[in-house]
Amino acid sequence: MLAALAEIFTPLIPAIVVGGLILGFRNVIGDIKMLEEGTKTIVEVYPFWNGVYGFLWLIGEAFSTSFRLELLGQLQKKMGTTQILGIVLGITLVSPQLLNAYAVASTKAAEIPVWDFGFAQIPMIGYQAQVIPAMLAGFMLAYLEIGLRKIVPNAISMIVTPFFALVPTVLAAHVILGPIGWKIGDVIATVVYSGLTSAFSWLFAALFGFLYAPLVVTGLHHMTNAIDLQLMSQFNGTNLWPMIALSNIAQGSAVLAIIFLHKGNEKEEQVSIPATISCYLGVTEPAMFGINLKYLYPFVAAMIGSSLAAVISVSSGVMANSIGVGGLPGILSIKPQFYLIYTICILVAIVVPFVLTVVFRKYNILNKVDTAPIRTFGKHEFRKKAGNI
Repeated sequence: MLAALAEIFTPLIPAIVVGGLILGFRNVIGDIKMLEEGTKTIVEVYPFWNGVYGFLWLIGEAFSTSFRLELLGQLQKKMGTTQILGIVLGITLVSPQLLNAYAVASTKAAEIPVWDFGFAQIPMIGYQAQVIPAMLAGFMLAYLEIGLRKIVPNAISMIVTPFFALVPTVLAAHVILGPIGWKIGDVIATVVYSGLTSAFSWLFAALFGFLYAPLVVTGLHHMTNAIDLQLMSQFNGTNLWPMIALSNIAQGSAVLAIIFLHKGNEKEEQVSIPATISCYLGVTEPAMFGINLKYLYPFVAAMIGSSLAAVISVSSGVMANSIGVGGLPGILSIKPQFYLIYTICILVAIVVPFVLTVVFRKYNILNKVDTAPIRTFGKHEFRKKAGNI
């Protein structure tokens, strides 16, 4: 499954990397209150940077929108079906006519627009930042097209197959598949909130720190914003956001280890170096889709490091004043009395994934695809396994 995902996502890596860097830069200038005694952001003080902040969103939004389109196009290519139908399907999931997914939580149920068919109403909700609904719809479209090709005569296939593959898929995406994705997100949000407010919060922190990165892969991590806001209103702070920032750092540190192990691979460094920077600024998708999921073992190493750092954070009572930028700048959202212990958490999130990635590679743990020379300090080492170097 991971190999198939990697093949689908690989052509999208340039867009993911550039989009991640742009969003990370916007986080720094627009969300970190570093000026006027920590009360204002760069954007709030300087009109020029306010203009830059707004202009960059044009590019960031384009990457965010086109990502779903290209994702479904690549999925159709992988399945041997029509790419343009996948792109059209993607447009129907993020169309401007739909209520943006980010606005759903703040919109009253009665105010959500619907398609009214008389006997039924279908909410007009977009699925921005959602991967699961898009992937489910993409596979449904592919299998419908493959099935129709077998039974529809070639003479009318050009007309019949696209129509009867696309229309039912779009309908299912908004009636069944999309709501399933949302429901999964709601369940995750409820579990996270309950876990963080229970007597076993340290144990939950270990699980959340370990599993947050896979949530990012699915797009369901955006559901945690609602939990953060609830925690902030109830406890005057959130202990969830610090763990999210630590997970960002851990994924970047695993990529940093890959840069060390594969030093000299200039083609890969075009992805890995920007991806590391993006992670440390709080955007992990370039690192995960571009490097860590490709090799798998750095992804797991980062999950373990994130889990350990999360346990230390929650057990020490670390709280953030607000949510905003993640990664290394995330420390600026931490309450000042927790700066020292959170710095230790950051060091854990840097060192543990780096070391584990090197160890996993050296002993071929969770590694089936990385056959590059193993780089150690000052030399290269080759290991043989199953007849391959």
